[in-house]
Amino acid sequence: METKKKTLAIVTGTRAEYGLLRPVIQCLTRRDNLNAALLVTGAHLAPEYGSTVREIEADGVPIAARIPILTGETGPLATAHAVCRALEGFAAWFEQNRPDGVLVLGDRYEIFAAAQAAAMQRVPVAHISGGDVTLGAADEYYRHCITKIAALHFPSCDEYAARVIRMGEAPETVYQLGGLGDENLRTLPTLSRAQLLENLGLTAWGEQPFALVTFHPETAGGADPMAQMQALLAAMDRTEGLHWLITKSNADAGGRDINALWDEWAAARPDKAAAFTSLGVVRYVSALRACALVAGNSSSGVVETPTFGVPTVNIGQRQAGRIVCGNVLCCPAEEAAIAGALATARSPEFAAKARTARSPYNGGPTSLRMARVLEAWLNSPTLGVPKRFYDGPVPEHWKNPAEPAEEQKQA
Repeated sequence: METKKKTLAIVTGTRAEYGLLRPVIQCLTRRDNLNAALLVTGAHLAPEYGSTVREIEADGVPIAARIPILTGETGPLATAHAVCRALEGFAAWFEQNRPDGVLVLGDRYEIFAAAQAAAMQRVPVAHISGGDVTLGAADEYYRHCITKIAALHFPSCDEYAARVIRMGEAPETVYQLGGLGDENLRTLPTLSRAQLLENLGLTAWGEQPFALVTFHPETAGGADPMAQMQALLAAMDRTEGLHWLITKSNADAGGRDINALWDEWAAARPDKAAAFTSLGVVRYVSALRACALVAGNSSSGVVETPTFGVPTVNIGQRQAGRIVCGNVLCCPAEEAAIAGALATARSPEFAAKARTARSPYNGGPTSLRMARVLEAWLNSPTLGVPKRFYDGPVPEHWKNPAEPAEEQKQA
């Protein structure tokens, strides 16, 4: 008698998170005993954030459902409304389709809502990137809530894995397999600098160095994102000899206001600045390789740049609490501090130091190993059994579940 295939729902809401999930989705869709059902929501479906669902469609990934939650509102109340719509939409889909499990990544509000909906429908949740700390973003609350909902965990490094266990998650449910961002950077085919600039319509930049800039609102701690943006723009104006490749803000409260400022600022400086709603994963990684430095407050600046040893200026408190490697300078979101950090990051001395950075997120073939663990989890007789709070010690190391021979055979 043929065994029924298990179905794993996979949730994606943003350009950045899909770029991380992409290799996992590809590995899962190649597995014979598993159906992967991709659920697309959030900024992917919003024209003002680039309608990045088109990137998913271009990859040829089948989309099981589109769950729109954004309506053009802005501010904290708009975020609450979006969470309500997401909770309702995901709960309805889970009720109708009854997947065997749900895979979510990260800590955004739409991912929190999807995990909540799964819990209410008694669908087990697997969570990628738990255990991080980001004191300057409301994502901090959502991430740890998702950890307590999830039954299977894929933190990106040892420190975060230990934190997940200290939160009461049993060590046998915690798999530290490295970071997907690091794997992407090491394995994704990229464009040369010349190809990238031609693709972006920026060939006039020639060999001039450019900075890759992304700035999101701080959604915790009472910061004023617009005042921070004004400080960043003033510091950029004080910095000579750089062009500016800007990727716009995400769908957090205040993101639309930041993007309006980017458009205005870049339009007034057409010879040295260009702002894009989304670069897509290939162009973004290509820009990381080609740029002279990275600046802003995106998680990519602290999590992904160590892989390439790129000098990076991390501004403000949005990423406070994450591991910071030697290629990253942290500074307050104030004009003088930002300008000083940009100058330091451009110095030959700091560039040499940045090149020696070592990423703590290198786990080898992370996505393939995740796919193997997920398939085993979905076929486990204990799937869906209520978990208990773990009060035991934190192990120093986690067993790697992948066998090298099988990795090579399935790659």
